Amino acid sequence: MTELLLKYFRTKQQEVQSEKVYDTQCPFCSMQCKKQVIEQSIVTRKQYRVLGKANPTSHGRLCIKGLNAHQHALHPERLKYPLHKVDGKFEQVSWEKAMGIIKEKFQEIQAEHGLNALSVYGGGSLTNETAYLLGKFARVALRTKYIDYNGRFCMSSAASAAIHAFGLDRGMTNGLNDIPLAECIILAGTNIAECQPTLLPYFEKAKENGAFIVAIDPRETATTKMADLHLKPKPGSDAALANGILKVLVEEKEIDLPFIEARTKGFEEIKAYVDTLTLEEVEELTGVPASQIRKTAIMFGKAASGMVFTARGVEQQTDGYHTIRNFLNILLITGKIGKPGSGYGAITGQGNGQGGREHGLKADQLPGYRSIENPDHRHYIARVWNIRESELPSKGVSAYEMMNKIVDGEIKGMLLMGSNPIVSNPNADFVKKALEKLDFLVAADMFISETAMLADLILPVTSYLENEGTMTNLEGRVLLRPASKPCPGEVKHDWQIICEISRMLGKEEYFSFSGPEEIFNELREASREGTADYYGINYDRLKKGEGILWPCPDPGHKGTERLFEHSFAHEDGKAVMIPVSNTPVIAKEATDGEYPLYLTTGRVISHYLTGVQTRKSPSLAARNFESFAEIHPETAKKFGIQNKSLIKINSKRGSIIVRSQWTENIRQDTIFVPFHWAENQNVNLLVSDQLDPVCRMPGFKVTAVNVSHLGNL
Repeated sequence: MTELLLKYFRTKQQEVQSEKVYDTQCPFCSMQCKKQVIEQSIVTRKQYRVLGKANPTSHGRLCIKGLNAHQHALHPERLKYPLHKVDGKFEQVSWEKAMGIIKEKFQEIQAEHGLNALSVYGGGSLTNETAYLLGKFARVALRTKYIDYNGRFCMSSAASAAIHAFGLDRGMTNGLNDIPLAECIILAGTNIAECQPTLLPYFEKAKENGAFIVAIDPRETATTKMADLHLKPKPGSDAALANGILKVLVEEKEIDLPFIEARTKGFEEIKAYVDTLTLEEVEELTGVPASQIRKTAIMFGKAASGMVFTARGVEQQTDGYHTIRNFLNILLITGKIGKPGSGYGAITGQGNGQGGREHGLKADQLPGYRSIENPDHRHYIARVWNIRESELPSKGVSAYEMMNKIVDGEIKGMLLMGSNPIVSNPNADFVKKALEKLDFLVAADMFISETAMLADLILPVTSYLENEGTMTNLEGRVLLRPASKPCPGEVKHDWQIICEISRMLGKEEYFSFSGPEEIFNELREASREGTADYYGINYDRLKKGEGILWPCPDPGHKGTERLFEHSFAHEDGKAVMIPVSNTPVIAKEATDGEYPLYLTTGRVISHYLTGVQTRKSPSLAARNFESFAEIHPETAKKFGIQNKSLIKINSKRGSIIVRSQWTENIRQDTIFVPFHWAENQNVNLLVSDQLDPVCRMPGFKVTAVNVSHLGNL
């Protein structure tokens, strides 16, 4: 019997052949939660466990996406070899042949049509190193002005508003630890509970401490249920709502006059404008009762400390820039910034939406948040890159506007890295037709996404488990993401691909990097003394695991936890306020007899962006396997729509088919559809191509539509 038991235990020990632990962080939202993926090999199969790791932002917490993010990285459909499209079908080719094709096509296009005939389209989930390198690649290897990224659709309105108001844009002006210190918090257009679940405990702690929380959202969500007061404005009326709050603050003298006089400009113009308004007007425009507007203003004004947070709900509009300026006006006239528990947060959507724009993925920006139109900034970067300033291209156009340039024939080729524009862009059918018109499209991706399907060449890239690099989270905290899992097949890191293409184009001397740390060290120098100064941050410091908030000007600097304690980043040290009209510069799409409902879009907790990765995770896909439309029961009855039935939604641009979901948690004039699905469930087929005149943000959150019943399939 003893021998049999010993034999049994020996067999079991042999079955568990090995265990590997991969330290990493979640690839999805801007919290960038640290975690471990534990791989156990048992006989011929492998199983995985995921544990949260202690860190200063999420403290070991993980949400449902973070717990299952490894599933897409291990999915059998991962691309492992370069694919070349021949007669409409993809064929596996060697890297050598793939690079040869790129060299031939890129050189041919630029020789015939000029340098700007090539373009680069990046993504907000790329590491800082890759974002930096991709910006340098466009401007040095290709010498094209056409580069932008999908982060344009994430935070461009908040970023431009913060730059113009404060002189500096960092996702949050305060570290996360300031949130529990706030006595009043306004959450404008953000559903933290579903989009950044591991961030929610900071607000729950503030509530435990007695904070009064106001949520602004046309829907009732898990986030609004936490709030003490929920304002449900008509989609697109948020700037007017902020004016109502400003009017009450001014009339009730709940303002910080010494702060206004010492540290701001523009107050008299704001006062003059809101004096012309009545709360009844604002109530009529927004649908929010005047009593609720008044209560919001009084609670925020009287609080000793307060914070305002915005996200896509108020930012993704054709007046997103001005809307955010108006919410910043609320902070500034009450003096609630630059102090413990007082400040602003634009809750970043993508994992590295912040770092991407800081270091060169936007059409108008150079590393360190320098401006491509500023002669001094151009001179500095040209010196770091060892090129003549005259060789630096000028400012290009925004992500969506590049599609117009393709249709106009100015752009003939594109390198696409880490994005899926035919699902994420507005007027998505137009975008698909534009990309189909390209002479040559190269897509670097982990999967054959809806956009990669259109490519002439697909290059397989590593996942977050395999690709080391830094990410900048929603606070502005730079974190090092370790990655030790071996690359599958012939997959390469995105930064390696950029370097190899550059070498093929004869630009090896500018791209001779051997690893991400070497790239980061050049990034540090390129950002030095810029607005987003990373110079004092290095891998040795980051390996200690705490991360460092920029600006960090030298290696002895601890990082900047709270901005604007003594002055703002404009030359005179003052913040700038501007009056914002209730009537936007670009008229928003209005409902009428043909299109009587407002459509607004957003996320669900189990999916991320266009769903390319999360739809490859069985655990996440099972939670939401198809799209849907939230609709109020009274509205549904009016249009003859049954619950859980297929419906057709039409706008002036197109139509989609999704399943109805009755809920009383939404305004009766509004429906909500998430944006994680493609093809005939792609809600962006319905969205207009109108752009904010300042930041070029599309109006994803306001589309006039009609609905009709299809059936109960």
